[in-house]
Amino acid sequence: MSGWSQHQGHAIALQIHNVDTDQLIPSRFMSTPRSEGYGRFLLHDLRRDDGGEMLPDFPLNRQGLASILVAGRNFGSGSSREAAVYALVDAGVRAVFAPSFGDIFAGNAINNGLLPARITEEDMGLLFQALEDAAPAAEVCLEKGHLQIGDQRIGFDLDPSWRTKLINGWDDIDLTLAHKPDIDRYTQHLMRRAPWVRPAHITKSS
Repeated sequence: MSGWSQHQGHAIALQIHNVDTDQLIPSRFMSTPRSEGYGRFLLHDLRRDDGGEMLPDFPLNRQGLASILVAGRNFGSGSSREAAVYALVDAGVRAVFAPSFGDIFAGNAINNGLLPARITEEDMGLLFQALEDAAPAAEVCLEKGHLQIGDQRIGFDLDPSWRTKLINGWDDIDLTLAHKPDIDRYTQHLMRRAPWVRPAHITKSS
């Protein structure tokens, strides 16, 4: 996974709260191989009527998909399916801004290079107004922690370790290995202080 620190794209508003992972990708599509892409399944049922026709007033149909999504609170709640993140990423979404996220969804997002950026309810309202009739150009800066749309700049919260993972394109193992010198020093100190913790069948060279 390649890292990123800045992204320029277009922003779109999804003015719906509690969009869960079952809505992001219905379960009946999850047997599709990931190699075929999940982007076409994103919000499949919300975007269509009972006959399968696209709803012309749904934001992602009216304005088209964009790489920056502003959504309502509790985005990505529900089941733990990582395919919900795959659907967003495969559709070209790089960042989602919302007041809150499902915990498992947010962790899956980071591990797939997708930014789950927490904003205030007030800023959510401002962005909804700004994006109501258009999908303007926008820029996300991870290092400074802001979203820029025209003259409007919105700050967002992000765990520092998550920011590091996104910028470097790291997963949890990469993040742990970044601390290897400290881990090695601690291990050596522990072996000197408490050599009995090492199993008898393991030699020093191992």
